[in-house]
Amino acid sequence: MFRLKLVPSTPSLNFLKYMPVAGLSSLAAVLVSIGLFFIIGLNLGIDFRGGILIEARSETPADIGGVRGDLENLGLGDISIQSFGSDRDVLIRVQKQEGDERAQLQAIEKITNALGGAYDIRRTEFVGPTVGAELAEKGILAVACALFAIMIYIWFRFEWQFSIAAFLALTHDVLTTIGLFALTGFEFNLATLAAILTIAGYSINDTVVVFDRVRENLRKYKSWEQPKILNKSLNETLSRTVMTSVTTAIALIAIILFGGAVLRDFALAMLWGVTIGTYSSIFIAVGLISRFDLKRNDDEDNQIPTPEYER
Repeated sequence: MFRLKLVPSTPSLNFLKYMPVAGLSSLAAVLVSIGLFFIIGLNLGIDFRGGILIEARSETPADIGGVRGDLENLGLGDISIQSFGSDRDVLIRVQKQEGDERAQLQAIEKITNALGGAYDIRRTEFVGPTVGAELAEKGILAVACALFAIMIYIWFRFEWQFSIAAFLALTHDVLTTIGLFALTGFEFNLATLAAILTIAGYSINDTVVVFDRVRENLRKYKSWEQPKILNKSLNETLSRTVMTSVTTAIALIAIILFGGAVLRDFALAMLWGVTIGTYSSIFIAVGLISRFDLKRNDDEDNQIPTPEYER
């Protein structure tokens, strides 16, 4: 029976050899991301900037592409269109127009006329900048709380050294993702924020698998030097890490290609997160714990001596 193997069954790569270069590259990427955030900024979506929300229903299945083309010709700025509920329901988001309430009402009238009699306007709302600022504040708080909760979990699950390494690796993933959106100008909205939280969960899953193997090998190979144990742990979990990342990436690429404009930014954020999360689990998280003198179990019963070729 044929089995696909992206990496050898028993790889023997020296990961720690590349840790200094990876650490400097990651530090540079984080600093560049922070600089891009303050210099260029994010292309905030309607959720954060405020704008107009319209719910419409068609007598027949809605033509999302046709509606998007008609509304983009109105010159109202950023427009987000998606179906929800049934295939006849359409949710339209339009950025806040320059001017007072009259300007918003004029924009709603233009949209209604463009939709024509084929669509029944069922709900119209205006999301003010105050609500958008509140959503942005809560979004930042959600990410910070998630990172803090993960750090506490790793602390109790392993040791404080592992907790610090995991927290810094996740912070690296979040900041570089924000830097990517600042560089590319892709829309940053609530879906993107959800992607960042998902990235944190995905990345910590990989990191916990590696950490668990590190802890197991620290107890099992007591006479081995710590760098050899870390390298062995990474090689033992490499196949699982690569296969998980590749299968997830295939699904995300399919969403990018066939999911439409609504899901594109979310899928791109997730694809970047899967890539950077796999990288950080290996080179950032383990690279950081390699700087600590990790605690080993004092029980010598299960100790395995160092093989001749490792001495």
